[in-house]
Amino acid sequence: MNEKKQLKIGGIIDGVGWNYMGWRHPDMPANASENIDYYVQKAKRLEEGKFDMIFLADVSHIGPMMIPHYLSMFEGVSILSALSMVTHSIGLTATIATSYADPFTVARQMASLDKISNGRAGWNAITSNPGGLANYSRTHLSKADLYPMKEEFIEIVEGLWDSYEDDAFIRDKKRGVFFDPQKMHALNYRGNYFSVDGPLNISRSRQGRPVIFQAGTSSDFMNIASKHAEGALVNGEDIEYAKAFSQELKRRVKLEGRSPNDFLIMPTQNPIVGRTEKEAEEKFQELQSLMPIYRIPKPTFFGSAEKVADQIQHWYEAGAMDLLLIRQEHPSGFDDFIDLVVPILQERGIFRKEYESNTLRGNLGLPYPKNRYSI
Repeated sequence: MNEKKQLKIGGIIDGVGWNYMGWRHPDMPANASENIDYYVQKAKRLEEGKFDMIFLADVSHIGPMMIPHYLSMFEGVSILSALSMVTHSIGLTATIATSYADPFTVARQMASLDKISNGRAGWNAITSNPGGLANYSRTHLSKADLYPMKEEFIEIVEGLWDSYEDDAFIRDKKRGVFFDPQKMHALNYRGNYFSVDGPLNISRSRQGRPVIFQAGTSSDFMNIASKHAEGALVNGEDIEYAKAFSQELKRRVKLEGRSPNDFLIMPTQNPIVGRTEKEAEEKFQELQSLMPIYRIPKPTFFGSAEKVADQIQHWYEAGAMDLLLIRQEHPSGFDDFIDLVVPILQERGIFRKEYESNTLRGNLGLPYPKNRYSI
């Protein structure tokens, strides 16, 4: 029987916060969502905490009632490329919707980020909403199109990432041989939504190709994720739901001939942590007082550091979580978690003390993806 992997942890940087009131806190720069110095500071802090990855959520359509972070924010691949220059081991995951992007462009963007970061890129492949479709000239599509189009999109991106075999580029100056053309492969994909010839004009990275994550709940989502994803986001409010979701999705992964041990279930949480229960409550009430017309629910993981560590261990050991994705509710959220909770998890042997690798796959314990054309 395979030994259970250690818990993995990622941090979602949401700029001014995942709520309506966080931007008003005196410790939060009001322009944090488009402040490069803020993102650099948070990226370095997450790496100090030995987090597996920085994860960026995204939206393609906004209105005046959106949370402040979504109203003015960086594009994901751009900011992650910048963050790759000030970090060395932490993964860098961008969200790009298959409903409105172009598969060749996404394949090139993400492969470039993967090379720039020396093998630390991840792609969260999601579908979009009608507003997003309207912003990208795709209002002719219906909801029924989104998942069939998503599957084509991912098939194309994966195929383009295999355009070159690992040893295609020889770059021998003496012999005048730059690459082996027999190890370049066109894709020639023809589908109902996309037509892509290929090949992609960038070689594979140290980790082979970016790690693919997905988010959703439907059966259609599970079918696509079980074939193509290496991790799936799940709602973190109910442990029993997360366990059932994990069991069903990993069952489908196994039916696809893949190892369920190489698939990560990733609940999102927004913990508020204090040295004591009282301190956590004070931070929660501090947020509530900033803008009384908005209320936020008390987080699932809430309270003293010991209590939150117990909750995390329970979810992890119950099979409801392989990777914990946390986002800040309070401006000190990442610092509190890293300073107070991480040492407890490390002491219990649940979470690493040092990085195992300098690639995202290596730290997540995922296998190197063999090029489909290699013998």
